Amino acid sequence: MGSSWKLADHPKLPKGKTIAMVVLDGWGEAKPDQYNCIHIAETPTMDSLKEGAPEKWRLVRAHGTAVGLPTEDDMGNSEVGHNALGAGRIFAQGAKLVDLALASGKIYDGEGFTYIKDSFETGTLHLIGLLSDGGVHSRLDQVQLLVKGSAERGAKRIRVHILTDGRDVLDGSSVGFVETLENDLAELRAKGVDAQIASGGGRMYVTMDRYENDWEVVKRGWDAQVLGEAPYKFTNAVEAVKKLRQEPKANDQYLPPFVIVDDNGKAVGPIVDGDAVVTFNFRADRMVMIAKSLEYEDFDKFDRVRVPKIRYAGMLQYDGELQLPSHYLVSPPEIDRTSGEYLVHNGVRTFACSETVKFGHVTFFWNGNRSGYFNPKMEEYVEIPSDSGITFNVQPKMKAIEIAEKARDAILSGKFDQVRVNLPNSDMVGHTGDIEATIVACKAADEAVKMILDAIEQVGGIYVVTADHGNAEDMVKRNKKGEPALDKSGNIQILTSHTLEPVSACCHRRPGLGTWS
Repeated sequence: MGSSWKLADHPKLPKGKTIAMVVLDGWGEAKPDQYNCIHIAETPTMDSLKEGAPEKWRLVRAHGTAVGLPTEDDMGNSEVGHNALGAGRIFAQGAKLVDLALASGKIYDGEGFTYIKDSFETGTLHLIGLLSDGGVHSRLDQVQLLVKGSAERGAKRIRVHILTDGRDVLDGSSVGFVETLENDLAELRAKGVDAQIASGGGRMYVTMDRYENDWEVVKRGWDAQVLGEAPYKFTNAVEAVKKLRQEPKANDQYLPPFVIVDDNGKAVGPIVDGDAVVTFNFRADRMVMIAKSLEYEDFDKFDRVRVPKIRYAGMLQYDGELQLPSHYLVSPPEIDRTSGEYLVHNGVRTFACSETVKFGHVTFFWNGNRSGYFNPKMEEYVEIPSDSGITFNVQPKMKAIEIAEKARDAILSGKFDQVRVNLPNSDMVGHTGDIEATIVACKAADEAVKMILDAIEQVGGIYVVTADHGNAEDMVKRNKKGEPALDKSGNIQILTSHTLEPVSACCHRRPGLGTWS
């Protein structure tokens, strides 16, 4: 490509037209039913786009390999989605990034490893995560490399807190994984490094809950990993897993928590002041809760009893919006030559706006994980403060209309060639699991789209309406047949997460001003 910034003219689109780029956050496309809030909500604007010009309406994938994530089971998220939208190409995310950082050794030179390394001299390095070769949340070979690499770089005491899988891999495979890790740790002990497994438990019962579904799961992990307390005590991890698997109805996913003790019955690896902790899963969804419990001072989800002063890092940053954790071993991808940078080099003036919860997505993430302006003379970014101190289902309209008003004014001002916004409603309210509120949220987002498209019509411009991932279009967990899943009491299980559904992409000259095809 060289260093040229010249952009070729579009083969069909006329030059000099204002373009509105609208990202409906969490607005996926799924079968219509009572749990599809986008279908139930009154959305005349989006309906008219879909029905009025079906040939311009495309479905695109916003998860898995289409956005640089390792597998098709990986749901899209806002950070990765906006990286891809802003860059116009796919960058390695998740496991691929970790593989590259370990292979090059770059992981050991980064800010995150430097931060935890300060504890190696006098403290213990604790590694917590899923022991599995499934490659969905973590990978055994990455853990092996990290343990070895840390020992080579001065970690004198290492404790591994394992979570058994049986979900992404065959049930019972845990025993082999523990034996593999134990062999590695035995080799380190032979070299004078005090390295051993300290605690364990099954992934669905210990530590790895998600979306604040059940904090007891995280608490069971905290008690074993931090306090060194658990209902089962063993002197050897292989024996622990084998014995616990012999209990009636036992399986890897739901193994109860256990701690490894010495000959005096004392836990070998509780987390104490001065220690370093790494959660080594690369996939975020089941690490956010433990990250909060390790990092937040004003944490109130369960009684932590004792909160050690530690240096904590994630394998990656698990939540870009919360900036959680604040330290991580592998940085997000370095994304160069993004669309925003091309535009300023080509004299195209841009305006970006959202409310606080998604402002970083149309600026920082859109621009390739880069803060600030490329050229402040060519760009204007406007952040509208989000409602603070409430859950978004209380005010489901959020700031959609205010965002639309700013976009409308920017379009009509004639100062900008590209006006891009993120309307967060269907995602942020969808995350609360409140179906009624999410329906209101989707209607509000649709009204905001109308205001923006009306302004585009006034100036004879072009619009692109799309989304970063799904959420509000399916608000219920599903069984293997695709039917709503029920809990033990027979109640529908609400889904608060993103989905694997595709999103729409619609691009058009505004009707009434001549169309192109």
